[in-house]
Amino acid sequence: MNALIKIETRDLHLYYGSFHALKGIKSIIKDRQITALIGPSGCGKSTFLRTLNRMNELIPHTRTEGRVTLDGEDIYQPRTDVVSLRKRVGMVFQRPNPFPKSIFENVAFGLRVLGIFSKREIGEKVEQSLKDAAIWPEVSDRLHRNALSLTLGQQQRLCIARVLAVEPEVVLMDEPCSALDPIATLKIEELMQELKKNYAIVIVTHNMQQAARTSDWTGFFLLGEMLEYAPTRDIFTRPKDKRTENYVTGRYG
Repeated sequence: MNALIKIETRDLHLYYGSFHALKGIKSIIKDRQITALIGPSGCGKSTFLRTLNRMNELIPHTRTEGRVTLDGEDIYQPRTDVVSLRKRVGMVFQRPNPFPKSIFENVAFGLRVLGIFSKREIGEKVEQSLKDAAIWPEVSDRLHRNALSLTLGQQQRLCIARVLAVEPEVVLMDEPCSALDPIATLKIEELMQELKKNYAIVIVTHNMQQAARTSDWTGFFLLGEMLEYAPTRDIFTRPKDKRTENYVTGRYG
């Protein structure tokens, strides 16, 4: 399938102070496909993920060089509206982080920030987002209960619904299943397959089976470099770099 390129990075470098965390990353993120980022802990996967919506700028003494384009537009140019960018490129974090509010208000939060105050419109968007995140049947009769009463797996799907409510184009997921049990993990993986019909998805994972099962493309990171980036089947069956082969077969990392 010849999917359109949604995000492209060229000669991307990132520094935390004097530490060179990302080194010349070149990649393409295709629309309506899942891209998995794999590699040992501390190799730059999550750092790279956060460059795609400028989340690293929240960390002091961070400097980014190179180009990251979204639909061909450089997101690091001075006139970029970062709030608008993070609406278009949403983030789901490693541990579920629902607000200590009702299930309904968690999903409605971003809509109110965007200036939507119509009760009917908010109600419709909340319901649709919860349906899109495959959690509506479990919460439809308790929307005004505290979101913290949900299981971890439900909380993570609620957080996905919160991202979907503001109608992003790209969904970033930073190890979204690492805190979940196998059943909750399976639900997130099934959800990802549904979501990729409408979004570009980028996921950081340490789970090789998850990367192989769910993704279309895979990038292997090591010591701040993306050593290999290819269709997932190629990464797992005929990698070009010996270090990639050692990692995916469990002999390294």
